[in-house]
Amino acid sequence: MPSENILESRPRKSQSMSNWLSAHWFGIFLVLFGLWVWTPFFAPIFMKIGWSSAGKAIYFIYSFFCHQLPERSFFLFGQKTMYTLSEIQAVWQDTINPMILRQFIGNTDMGWKIAWSDRMISFYTSIWIFAVAWSPFRKKIKPLSCVGFALLLLPIALDGGTHMLSDLAGIGQGFRDSNQWLTSLTNHSLPVSFYAGDAFGSFNSLMRLITGLLAGLAVAWLVFPSLEESFDQN
Repeated sequence: MPSENILESRPRKSQSMSNWLSAHWFGIFLVLFGLWVWTPFFAPIFMKIGWSSAGKAIYFIYSFFCHQLPERSFFLFGQKTMYTLSEIQAVWQDTINPMILRQFIGNTDMGWKIAWSDRMISFYTSIWIFAVAWSPFRKKIKPLSCVGFALLLLPIALDGGTHMLSDLAGIGQGFRDSNQWLTSLTNHSLPVSFYAGDAFGSFNSLMRLITGLLAGLAVAWLVFPSLEESFDQN
């Protein structure tokens, strides 16, 4: 008899856990994924207030998930939001070696970089923000189609892929650094600072931000409505 009671209690506990997860999965996501997304922003804050060990620990942990190239990162508490490769080289090392460049986290004059690159900020934070925006309409929005998902991911695949190929020529040396093709295409109608480099407001910077945003939208639009439908069926 006791063994039968134990066997009967197991399905009840399993069902209870399933019901609890169905009711709280979105809150769990917001907390856990939110910690993952927003922790890199604390790295420059910790460096600013003198908690350098905590700040450097965040840079180290997230270095396994992001290239952290300083010329493609946002800086806080400094003179500028982003710095050019030449500005980084002037205060760090005159090198195009990405493994050396990525080690530069900033200083008191320039501020400290966020532990995500600009593309990762756009991608990861947009997933979290789109999730929050989706929540009030969760019963009305249907999952994105596979075709729509692929189309929204295509820009980041093209932009990231061409950046990767360009960087094979060396950081600051490839076709995506000069964007001569875009200069010719637009007949030199825009400022030089828009075409060349990675500074905020440049073509490269805008493309990383826009494509990251579209990819984040694709993930949120497909995953969250699909999970909602799945949990509703349980």
